[in-house]
Amino acid sequence: MCQDAALRYKIKLGFEEIKFPPFEDILVIGKKSPQGKIGISKLFDILVPNEFETIEVDDPNIEAVYINRNILKKIEAKKIIEILKEKVFPYISPSEILRVEFKLKIDYDIIDLEI
Repeated sequence: MCQDAALRYKIKLGFEEIKFPPFEDILVIGKKSPQGKIGISKLFDILVPNEFETIEVDDPNIEAVYINRNILKKIEAKKIIEILKEKVFPYISPSEILRVEFKLKIDYDIIDLEI
């Protein structure tokens, strides 16, 4: 570098709050992901014990799915796995860990009350 040249730095800085674990709803673990089911389970035991249910699935690319227990209070795991198999599993490679946003809203049409 030339001694006469002025040295100038440009820095782009940004930040945002994160929560642990860094997802809230569902985590899909590929069969060949570096952390694997055991590593992720240990992480959850430390950070958020008893908050996620581990579901093992029969899929060539997927080892396990972690589902927030609050979601499981509203819809059964079997139905969630069916949705994921159709809409998410085709897009995940065996080495990936995929965060799935799964927002559930329950609506009732009409509730009759007798007074």
